[in-house]
Amino acid sequence: MADISRRFGWRHLRSAPTSHIRHHKNGRPSHEGTGLSFWFKPLSAALSEVPVNDRELAMAFHARTADFQDVTVQATVTYRISEPGSAADRLDFSIDPDTGIWRGDPLEQLSTLLTETAQQHALDVLARTELAAALADGVAAVRERITAGLAAEPRLPATGIEVVAVRVVAIRPEPEVERALRTPARERIQQEADRATYERRAVAVERERAIAENELASRIELARREEQLVEQRGTNTRREAEEAAAADAVRTEAEAARTVRLARAEAEAARTSGEAKAGAQAAWLQAHGEADTATLHALAATRLAENLPRIDSLTLSPDMLTTLLDRFGRGERP
Repeated sequence: MADISRRFGWRHLRSAPTSHIRHHKNGRPSHEGTGLSFWFKPLSAALSEVPVNDRELAMAFHARTADFQDVTVQATVTYRISEPGSAADRLDFSIDPDTGIWRGDPLEQLSTLLTETAQQHALDVLARTELAAALADGVAAVRERITAGLAAEPRLPATGIEVVAVRVVAIRPEPEVERALRTPARERIQQEADRATYERRAVAVERERAIAENELASRIELARREEQLVEQRGTNTRREAEEAAAADAVRTEAEAARTVRLARAEAEAARTSGEAKAGAQAAWLQAHGEADTATLHALAATRLAENLPRIDSLTLSPDMLTTLLDRFGRGERP
């Protein structure tokens, strides 16, 4: 929108660099160009402002496919007014000389022209395409057809409009149809997810089985080694017992031999002692046999004295002394 200011009955217009201004004074061209700035009298001036920058036009319209399914087409058309003079001649781009606001709605007219033209060509393509094909490859086909249709439309060059680019954002079916179309894909995805879950479970079960087999093998190996250990311990115990028995046998034999030797030595000593005693007794008897009676009596008294108990003290009473003296006096033995 142009910037218009007031000074003493005059008006000053200052346009943007992307706006084409046309000024007619009393029906004759006075100023025309892009980014102008000038003074004018409002009562004799006719002004028009045409934007020459690129503009985006978003459009959405309904169409029906060959199998009678309703779809919504979302597209965007980028255009610009390459010939602002032609556009000012065909459309009302006049502005108020006091406010600089368009008197009409020229851009809405351009939008309607572009939208209806694009919709016509899109409907023509979709009417011969089934829904599945339209959803799969319809975006490119519709974009190409709209681009070709806008390029061949005679009103656009005559109005000074140049189409820069056409983009088709999406082709969407009705919500019910879209849900129905999503169902097989969702079921397939769910089946893939279930299969992946089952595969993960199978892998987990296989791993658990492998772990259990490893544990069982470890236990079997441990039991086998324990059995070998027990067997080795038994062998060692048996060997120790055998060695202990052999040692006991050797010890017993040694003790028996020692006992025999001791018995033999004792027997020999006893025999020798007996022989010595017998010899002594024989000599004693022989000596006694050859001795006289007085000697024998003396020996007997000596032997008797040796066997008598020891008398530490002897008490003689007067009576006993008198009796002994009497006996000695008579020559009697006590």
